[in-house]
Amino acid sequence: MVMAQSLFKFLHSRDPERALDVLAPEWSLPVVGRMPEVRRGIAAGTAHGEFGLGKRRRIGKRLRDAGYGRAIVLPRSMKSSLIPWFARVPVRTGFRGELRFGLVNDRRPFDPSALDQTVKRFVALGLERGEPLPGTLPFPALSVSADNQARAMASLGVDAGRPVVALMPGAEYGPAKCWPHEYFACLAARLDDAGYAVWVLGSQKDAAAGDAIAAASAARNLCGKTSLADAIDLLAACEQAVSNDSGLLHVAAAVGTRIHGIYGSSSSKFTPPLSKSREIHEIGLDCRPCFERECPLGHLKCLRDLSPDRVFEKIVDKSD
Repeated sequence: MVMAQSLFKFLHSRDPERALDVLAPEWSLPVVGRMPEVRRGIAAGTAHGEFGLGKRRRIGKRLRDAGYGRAIVLPRSMKSSLIPWFARVPVRTGFRGELRFGLVNDRRPFDPSALDQTVKRFVALGLERGEPLPGTLPFPALSVSADNQARAMASLGVDAGRPVVALMPGAEYGPAKCWPHEYFACLAARLDDAGYAVWVLGSQKDAAAGDAIAAASAARNLCGKTSLADAIDLLAACEQAVSNDSGLLHVAAAVGTRIHGIYGSSSSKFTPPLSKSREIHEIGLDCRPCFERECPLGHLKCLRDLSPDRVFEKIVDKSD
């Protein structure tokens, strides 16, 4: 969703007067609400992986009178193209994908070698047919609420009296994306000794990892204690952030925080944090990127060979 903002910014720059609404999973709407280019977010109403034909039909029918002229369908699945079709949007743009003939009537060829990044794939669907990608793509930039930031910090009992480094140990995709928790804990302890405050951010699923990191350091475990809107504003208060390749990595980049992205099974070339203030941490191995949820070789060397010392040195060295 964060990377999709590059498309929204591109569309807005082309036609600032045209209203842009985003149909998205309900959980992601707080992110959409921080995008100035978007008029409103609309809850898709279906769970991840749910086909939900009846739900999609009902949402599509509700949108028929909204007067939409064009729908851009970012996912390449058949089910994702149903709501614009039910809504009778006249132009429905998307890549050629699974069984979508008729559902997507402005079908674009999909060349993975040319569109080698997620953000390029998104922006490409906003181009005129045959138009090349621009040389520079707009970076996401989420708005920050100073009032909500202050409220959240007061509620959680944290402050930015010392420079803050956020640690994000989770990754919904799977363990092959997750730097070992003990490495995060070691890094947190070193950062505390160096004069930094450390906040651990994530969902309730990451609470156990946050507890382990906090038990071995002076870090504050905030996992599961914040809303997504709170996390956006708290990350904006941080000087730097260390994260697996996860959603919060891209949120932190989009609010201007200096990013340290840790890549295991995934690729920094495919989903890089879209920011000039970033440091990529990865190990060059023949077996990566494998894009697997769990290490198929069982050793997880791509993450275990990436030492906390290396990340710490980059955090304290601000010359780059």
